[in-house]
Order: sequence, then structure tokens, then C-alpha cells
Amino acid sequence: MIQGKQLYEGKAKKVFETDDPELLIVSYKDDATAFNGLKKGTIQGKGVINNKMSNALMRMLEKKGIPTHFVEELSERDTLVRRVKIVPLEVIIRNISAGSFAKHYGVEEGIVFDAPTIEFSYKNDELGDPLLNEYHALALKLATKEEIETIKDYSFRVNEALKEFWLSCGVTLVDFKLEFGRLSDGTIVLADEISPDTCRLWDSKTHEKLDKDRFRRDMGGVEDAYREIMGRMEKQIGED
Repeated sequence: MIQGKQLYEGKAKKVFETDDPELLIVSYKDDATAFNGLKKGTIQGKGVINNKMSNALMRMLEKKGIPTHFVEELSERDTLVRRVKIVPLEVIIRNISAGSFAKHYGVEEGIVFDAPTIEFSYKNDELGDPLLNEYHALALKLATKEEIETIKDYSFRVNEALKEFWLSCGVTLVDFKLEFGRLSDGTIVLADEISPDTCRLWDSKTHEKLDKDRFRRDMGGVEDAYREIMGRMEKQIGED
């Protein structure tokens, strides 16, 4: 696979074209941002961990019937993916109160919900990724009603699969963000990444944070947390 020109550079990844118009190469960076880019820094080794973790979890989800953009891991930082047009609708699934949910609704962190919640936000950096509901998404023509139903179904199925997997690693899946894309034929698939950047992951016994919150909140030990969560995943996958 021949890597072509760079098409895009985001906060955490670069995207390159290939000699196949339906395939792209995603390269993961160590750059870290928070609060819509207001806070910036570097987490050494993050790109390698996020690449490998995301690929392993997407392979697992594919086996459970969730279609993804993943094709092949090319190197520690680079992955071959199917070209998609990203649906500008970020999906947040929450199992436990934390982060902006706790802040917005004035509740403490750590409340376990009777059932997972789902939120949508408009993927638009200039507007600060505002929250919206399904009616807003339809009015803005971000997705069709059928696409939204598919995205919701996949998101809750991803939640159940990831909750079960992380629990086997001694980790509680608090909440996470997903993005979906359309293939050239319109098929909806899971895209972007699944990593400590996009998930809140707490040690099941101590509730120690093993994710990007350590960077957001200046807690220290960021690299150690990323290595710890990666190690647990690799150990569990190895045992499976």
C-alpha cells in the first residue's frame, strides 16, 4: 500500500490518501488536547497505544457484528482504514455520572445509572460541539432518521461489548464517545478511534482514573495510566 499526500491533520491524528481511492492511512500522534483545544500538551507514547488499542477493540467489535472502518494495522502508529464520510454527529454513551454530565446537572461523579444514557453533539469545532437532539440532527440534515436509529443501535451494542470486555480487565467503562461514517455506498460504520482519549476508564476496585482525565485535570501520571490500561488489555486479549 503506497502512502500518498496528507489529506487532513486533526488534534490526534493525520490522514493520508493511498493508491486505492477507497482506502486511507490514519497516523496517530502523541499530541493531546482538551476543552476543545484550549489545553494542549503531549502524552509520550499515546499514539502507539491509541492505535493498537483502537484496532484491537474494533477487531473484537467486528466479530460481534458491528461494522467498522478498520482494515489493517500497518505499524505501531499507522492503520489502513476504509474511506468514510464522517457523520457530523458525536455520540456519547454514559453508564456512570462523570465529567460534563456531573457538571451540567449538578450531581456528584460516580452515580451508576439504571440504564445507559445517550447524547449527541454537533461535530463542529467552531461552535464548540454543542449538544443536540434527534430533531435538531434531522433539521440540520446531519443524518437521516434511519441512520440515527442505526447509530443508536450500534452505540448501545458497542457499550455492552466494551463494558463486558473492560470488566474482565478489572476496569469500569464510565462513558465514551463514538463517531460513525458512511462508506461510498452509504453504509454506516464505526469510525475514528476507541482509546483512553475517547473513553473514561476507572479501576473497578479503586476507581483510579486510567484515561485522558488525568491530562484534563492535571492529575499527573498520564503516561503511566495509558500504559497500565494498555497492559491490561493486552493481557486479557492474550488470555482469550
